[in-house]
Amino acid sequence: MVVEVRKMTKSSKIKKLQAEMDNACSYDEWREAAKAHDKLTGQQRWREIDQTHQYDYSEIRQRLDRLRSLRSRHDHQGLLFTLNEGIHGNMGGMGRSSLYTRAKFGTKHLIEQYVDEINDSLVYLAELPADKVSPQEKLEFFYRANVCFGRSALMLSGGGVLGFYHLGVVKTLLDEGLLPRVISGSSAGSLVAGVLATHDDKEIKRFYDPANVHFEADAEATVFSRMFLGANAQIDVGDLERIINRLVPDLTFQEAYEKTGRQVSISVAPAEHHQTSRLLNAITSPNVYLRSAVMASCAVPGVFPPVLLMAKNVHGEAQPYLPTRKWVDGSIADDLPAKRLSRLYGSNHFIVSMVNPVVIPFLQNGKETNQVVAALGGLGLGVGREILNFYRGIAQKRSDTWPRFNLFLNGVHSLIDQEYSGDINIVPNFRWYNPTKVLSHLSENELMNLMQGGERSTYPNLEAIRICTRISRTMDEILHRFEYGDLQPKLAVHRPRASRRRPPATGADKAKLKSKKKPGKVPRKAGVRVPKVA
Repeated sequence: MVVEVRKMTKSSKIKKLQAEMDNACSYDEWREAAKAHDKLTGQQRWREIDQTHQYDYSEIRQRLDRLRSLRSRHDHQGLLFTLNEGIHGNMGGMGRSSLYTRAKFGTKHLIEQYVDEINDSLVYLAELPADKVSPQEKLEFFYRANVCFGRSALMLSGGGVLGFYHLGVVKTLLDEGLLPRVISGSSAGSLVAGVLATHDDKEIKRFYDPANVHFEADAEATVFSRMFLGANAQIDVGDLERIINRLVPDLTFQEAYEKTGRQVSISVAPAEHHQTSRLLNAITSPNVYLRSAVMASCAVPGVFPPVLLMAKNVHGEAQPYLPTRKWVDGSIADDLPAKRLSRLYGSNHFIVSMVNPVVIPFLQNGKETNQVVAALGGLGLGVGREILNFYRGIAQKRSDTWPRFNLFLNGVHSLIDQEYSGDINIVPNFRWYNPTKVLSHLSENELMNLMQGGERSTYPNLEAIRICTRISRTMDEILHRFEYGDLQPKLAVHRPRASRRRPPATGADKAKLKSKKKPGKVPRKAGVRVPKVA
């Protein structure tokens, strides 16, 4: 009897803590409840024990002990050699997503300690005097390690009026200093990405002031509902254009990058089936206006007309970009452009904010999937694609007589042929959402609840994001110090080949370099090159 009462008491405490996490108004509240939950359920003990079949704990322990020993003995060359053996986020399987979903807060202490030691070792090496490790050797190591380790990217999906959910996700990541510099957006996500591209951190934080948020929600509640087939069948394109013009300044992709340093990409799909989708950014289309890119990515086929992209010419005037081509909603072709981000920015770790109601029910969010179910799902998807390809072939032969059906089949094929998950998936707490409601009127309160839902859905993923991105964030900070800050070499050094993958200087970076050059220039030696500003 006493045992049953204790079990009931424990069960009720666990439910209470879960309710506290679900209704937390801040990350601090959520974290305290999550730690108490782990302690009560035994997951805190799981974190303290190295052993599990999910990763090679013996390898991680061995490398951790070796790194600690080398640093304590001030064996700088030995430390460099050991780090050169491999710095990557999945050493010994430690990047496996299930390791970060077992406990409510954090993962194995061994993994956290290993990441901390790598981080501390990198800072230790970077700040060593030049007589211990030469600046040239440091630069060679850090540029190479940065390329090998890769970078994280945030991808914001399409989802109609549910796009307000992304604002909550972004707010939480920004508050915790975890917002990646590489960001992509499509459809509704492109509007949030456009805001991030054109506003620096201070401006974004002012945007999140309660008074501003309520003003925007009130102003946009009816507009967002009409953007995506609301109750009124006559959609006013002017409403969408005005909302974009109010939130996104009139800047090109290059000008936006110069201001904020964020490497933002926006997906657009072709209005013609013979073309392929595009990923617009400061690398592929630096002179394109962000406003026109966002407008195109939000142009839902059948709701808004295709959009002609606009770009700034050499005289500072706006002119058509690819004048014979028009573009529509980017989510139907490349909702989450992971492969392109990997090629352009070296991103290999992806954080996904997903609000597409058709996709949400099928995301596992880091949970282990039954192998039989996964195999059957893959088989069914493959068969579906082949059947769809068969009918697409028939429709394309009759493109003149079946234009709308052909466009519909191409859109469906693009949706099925995409990958909708990343390394860390932030999804709403609801698993099913009526797709017709995405296209209906939402009140100010509903939009505010969506934003708050984005914040709360991000809380359980914050520690995983913090741990998995800490090394890349540290290396990025160290290289920035080498290029523009206190670690910049006093003597001229060769620019490593790996530095070509570094992002170019922003306006603030260029200003720092100019101010440092004024007191006196360092003479260049013959055959020696200094780090250049791209």
